[in-house]
Amino acid sequence: MTTFVDRVELHVAAGNGGHGVASVMREKFKPLGGPDGGNGGRGGDVILVVDQDVTTLLEYHHHPHRKATNGQPGAGDNRSGKNGQDLVLPVPDGTVILDRAGNVLADLVGQGTTFVAGQGGRGGLGNAALASARRKAPGFALLGEPGEARDIVLELKTVADVALVGYPSAGKSSLISVLSAAKPKIADYPFTTLVPNLGVVTAGSTVYTIADVPGLIPGASQGKGLGLEFLRHVERCEVLVHVLDTATLEADRDPVSDLDTIEEELKQYGGLDNRPRMVVLNKIDVPDGKDLADIIRPDLEERGYRVFEVSAVAHMGLKELSFALADVVSKARAAKPVQEATRIVIRPKAVDDAGFTVTEEGENFFRVRGEKPERWVRQTDFNNDEAVGYLADRLNRLGVEDALRKAGAHAGDGIAIGPEDNAVVFDWEPMMAAGAEMLGRRGEDHRMEAPRPAAQRRRDRDVARDEADQEYEGFKPF
Repeated sequence: MTTFVDRVELHVAAGNGGHGVASVMREKFKPLGGPDGGNGGRGGDVILVVDQDVTTLLEYHHHPHRKATNGQPGAGDNRSGKNGQDLVLPVPDGTVILDRAGNVLADLVGQGTTFVAGQGGRGGLGNAALASARRKAPGFALLGEPGEARDIVLELKTVADVALVGYPSAGKSSLISVLSAAKPKIADYPFTTLVPNLGVVTAGSTVYTIADVPGLIPGASQGKGLGLEFLRHVERCEVLVHVLDTATLEADRDPVSDLDTIEEELKQYGGLDNRPRMVVLNKIDVPDGKDLADIIRPDLEERGYRVFEVSAVAHMGLKELSFALADVVSKARAAKPVQEATRIVIRPKAVDDAGFTVTEEGENFFRVRGEKPERWVRQTDFNNDEAVGYLADRLNRLGVEDALRKAGAHAGDGIAIGPEDNAVVFDWEPMMAAGAEMLGRRGEDHRMEAPRPAAQRRRDRDVARDEADQEYEGFKPF
């Protein structure tokens, strides 16, 4: 059974926004008391957050489909719908987020680092929020906006300072077990280590992490063995340590050729040329191993490697190696540029930026793209004539109709609003009037002008008195 997963494809879907509601207040002695439809709630976001207690992506391997909750629809009496709950997904430190094409969306390093993988949809406005002096009783509400849904790839790259690389059974697991408190599986057969192991080492005042990467073999960078699957775990390390077996029983192998083979695989993988290298000659507690280490050490030092002879079993040479690694890690940390606080960059919208574009696509066909027009279309109930008229008003005020005229569009041409795979297409009629206009101004309901009998009687009485006064002033006695 798989217990460690460092690459998964995750299908996330944020919550949809709740629909607004069209409602009219109904109270005793107050006919047509006014619109009181509430707004829909916002859909929940899908958020990835780094959690130090999580070390694998196994949970998402078994359950790759994740969805946040939807916002609730509004209700009458000005009651807004409840917002959807955000879905928070914990991921290991060092997780890289990519899209399906392999483009990096985020690199999550550090406890609490977050990334919004899916944005929840906005809730639709109820007719109470849409009412105005001209539109006193809207007979429609806006629909909730769909939540963002997409497929992403999660890749785990171990966050460690030192990476131990080498052939299977070279003694990497044994070495990390004696340098730190890690307890990896140790055996005398190849590919004992199936997952990267992490250990924390303290050398003087320096504390660093060391990773035991599963054994590499020739062709690892092309997918042979376990190398390609785990080579990504050495990308973040500051130091690469070659662990060479000086007591191997295989006749066709020797430590120098092992080193050359692993270096070639690292070169083929790419991106690791600037990392400092060290060489550890392991198993010097074996007589033949000690003799071989003495023979090959001058050759390795001539190549520029810093060489250490150790025995993980006999605990020989470990202190010198530990402090040497601490020194290299400390220098690498000091050489890194100081992290500056993130600057908040404000980019004001250009004065001449309309927020949308109009492009001609073929004969008598135009496409409108822009955040506002596309969102307005998604939130429009096309079964409601008044809602369609409201959309036409908004597009006209935004300048879409003027832009279509400038682009050469004429009445009856095809217009698409939105991307090719999800667009609303219609025949353009400039200044389109909806059925609601037959009642008067768009969205206006004269029924809202409630009768006031007492006030009318007073007005009638005042008019009759004024007429009587005028007649009296016009009467002259003989």
